[in-house]
Amino acid sequence: MGIAGASLAPVTALLLKGGKALGKELRRGLTEGDVAILRFLAAAEILETDLWQQYNELGGVQDAEVPGGSGNPAFTAALQNLDSDMAQYIHDNTDDENSHQMFLNAFLQSVGAQPVNLDRFRTLPSSQATGAQQIGRLTSLTQLNLDTSWYARYRSTQNPDFGAPFSSPFPIMNRPGIPLNDTDTPPGTDLTPPITTPKAIRVQAIADTAAFHFATIEQGGSSLYGSFIPRETSLVVLRILYAIGGSEVAHFQTWHDKAGNAVSTPLAPLTDPTAPSVTFPDLNSPPFDTEAFQTNLIMPEP
Repeated sequence: MGIAGASLAPVTALLLKGGKALGKELRRGLTEGDVAILRFLAAAEILETDLWQQYNELGGVQDAEVPGGSGNPAFTAALQNLDSDMAQYIHDNTDDENSHQMFLNAFLQSVGAQPVNLDRFRTLPSSQATGAQQIGRLTSLTQLNLDTSWYARYRSTQNPDFGAPFSSPFPIMNRPGIPLNDTDTPPGTDLTPPITTPKAIRVQAIADTAAFHFATIEQGGSSLYGSFIPRETSLVVLRILYAIGGSEVAHFQTWHDKAGNAVSTPLAPLTDPTAPSVTFPDLNSPPFDTEAFQTNLIMPEP
């Protein structure tokens, strides 16, 4: 994911604005460091919300709780092949991330600090597929390069903190996570398994990519909150980090499970031959049939 533009300097300046005055304005015993962490997290949650809103517009439940489009029937059906509750899960994850950024900004205002607003960077285009709003985006889901090493990392008895290496079970490079347009992925495509027609394979491969991206997003959020906890000096902020960080962990575990459905029968193996091609293998069959890739093993190892 990325903010529009080649440089992060404007965003950095925005996040640091007014820093020297904070000491006089803050209440509840927060330090400037506490506020800097909260503002960084608020920016991250705004970006997460932007990602999830795009997924919800095309594949989630459409209602007034989450601003969205009108849904994409083919993409929604492909996601439901992974789990019948996918539309609700996507909606709820979107609602959670939006509530996180709203809460963090409201808390910042309550202690006299400046909230974070990234609206000036909403310049990336939307998907042209049925269901997507035509509004500026902070992030793009059209060309994803996914680090899926998390798939083995959290089920291994080895410790990444001590240098244990983990690799992705298969590459996902330069792939869309959402339908791009109605020509490439017609919204009326039949996604009833077995997936055999070229258009159905294309839509299912995009949904499978999304499933692996869902967990990639939430793994990052889980790690981010945990990394800031030892740096906190305020008990109030510490409670905020534990509370939101815990929900990010729950999100990750849910999506880890759903990703496993994309790489097991009856959907896998599935190869999308469009350039660049991608194959979602059956990770329960040779040469992957080991505990490191078992698709129903989602609990972290002690």
